[in-house]
Amino acid sequence: MPELPEVEVTRRGIEPHVAGHRIQRVEVRIPALRWPIPPDFADILRGRLIHRVERRGKYLLFEIDSGWFIVHLGMTGTLRILHGSSPPAAERHDHLDWLFDDYTLRYRDPRRFGAVLWHAREDGAVLTHPLLARLGVEPFSPAFSGALMYAQTRGRTMSVKQVLLAGGLVVGVGNIYASESLFRAGIRPATLAGKVSLARYERLADAVRVTLAAAIEKGGSTLRDFVGSDGASGYFQLDYFVYDRAGLPCRICGTTVRQIVQGQRSTYFCPTCQR
Repeated sequence: MPELPEVEVTRRGIEPHVAGHRIQRVEVRIPALRWPIPPDFADILRGRLIHRVERRGKYLLFEIDSGWFIVHLGMTGTLRILHGSSPPAAERHDHLDWLFDDYTLRYRDPRRFGAVLWHAREDGAVLTHPLLARLGVEPFSPAFSGALMYAQTRGRTMSVKQVLLAGGLVVGVGNIYASESLFRAGIRPATLAGKVSLARYERLADAVRVTLAAAIEKGGSTLRDFVGSDGASGYFQLDYFVYDRAGLPCRICGTTVRQIVQGQRSTYFCPTCQR
């Protein structure tokens, strides 16, 4: 599933091609995604200039004069830039095209858990959209800190890993990067969030930023379907310390990496480096 690094890699890849450019037309082939694409979506966007492409958590926000269209990649979604005035014929899972003068932005999603939504400007700022309004702070913003995590977790009996995944405190730290960040911070994933000290949360906040930045630099992680806007795979998975390495020696101390299940998601950790 694309997490924050993969979404940010996608944003950086497509933004130069679409910001400041005008949509000639939109072709919606399969509107039945996680939520149906609005029936008048193509009409709303025809001939419109895209001003900018931003990211909030795992959502991409494309701004035009009359509002924003919002894209979430779900579990298997990708956005690709296809060059040329005549794009390749759409395949089975290519659900939506935004056509510009000499290239196409194509949305592909084999499992159709992603979303393409519309938020009109008359309905308020895009960050008031119900899917965005309750999201936690961005991990690269000054608002995200160990002190914030410490204050927001006093008395919490949820595990520290589950707090990272929940998205109400900090956004975009999905399953892969939660495991990797907790390893870098030396915190065992099953530790109760309310029992983690301020000093350890400060290390965790730093670890989250370092882990996500490193993943973005290396194009994200490609485990199954994810590719960037140019079709290239990410390669951060080559540098994992613990994720998907159960039974292998820890890269730091040599102890066998373990796997547990938390909230129906696999978690990986080193029992020696993480206490």
